[in-house]
Amino acid sequence: MNIHPTACVSEGARIGSNCIIEAFAVIGPEVVLHHKVHVKPHATITGSTEIGEETVVFPHACVGEIPQDLKYKGEKTFLKIGKRNRIREGATLNLGTDHGGGITQVGDDCLFMTGSHVGHDVKIGNNVILANQVALGGHCILEDNVIIGGLSGVHQFVRIGKGAFIGAVTLVRRDVIPYGMVDGPDGNLKGLNLVGLRRRKVARKKIEELREAYSFMVNFKGSFTDAIKELQSKHFEVDSLVHDVVKFALFNSGREFLKPS
Repeated sequence: MNIHPTACVSEGARIGSNCIIEAFAVIGPEVVLHHKVHVKPHATITGSTEIGEETVVFPHACVGEIPQDLKYKGEKTFLKIGKRNRIREGATLNLGTDHGGGITQVGDDCLFMTGSHVGHDVKIGNNVILANQVALGGHCILEDNVIIGGLSGVHQFVRIGKGAFIGAVTLVRRDVIPYGMVDGPDGNLKGLNLVGLRRRKVARKKIEELREAYSFMVNFKGSFTDAIKELQSKHFEVDSLVHDVVKFALFNSGREFLKPS
């Protein structure tokens, strides 16, 4: 490992092989850094925080501080971050809380741009991107391949399904179906993230099925829940993306959904 002499690494911290900790970085006593984690100057990693291999923490990022929740009373909670993440300048990721399950979790290969915030008890999948100054309230769930544009905010307890895209300067107050595209200050569901699907080289047939399902939801005369139940009864291939939408929408999260329009 390569630790700069001005870095402050607390006794008890577990530092993996080939880690780099640069000048004036601060590493707390309960931190675990796996193989090849790179902590850049003036970054802080504290709390019961575990960071997966090859993750890079950039200057002035603050990882593992206590939740911004007045109910937090110092109980032992956790932050677990997966492999190959990029946590850019000034980003903040907080520990969990007892009443929220006790852990904040991040998957692999995510990018947290400058000034982005991950609140307590948030669950983030793989390949997620938060652009500059994005804020996630506590208890949010972001599935794989979600992208959120700069200066956007996500209300606490909101779920965002896999492959969804949130435009810049958008407030998301309700759950977003997988592969949805949300835009505008009031967070309206305006269609499907077709660009993202094509970039990931999803087969045309699967995209067409998804478009048909979305059109069905838009034109359905009953409630959104009834539309989803009707979709559930229709025949789609076993690996159809429509199943992702149906499964997500049938889960009772306690929040409303953004309705297709």
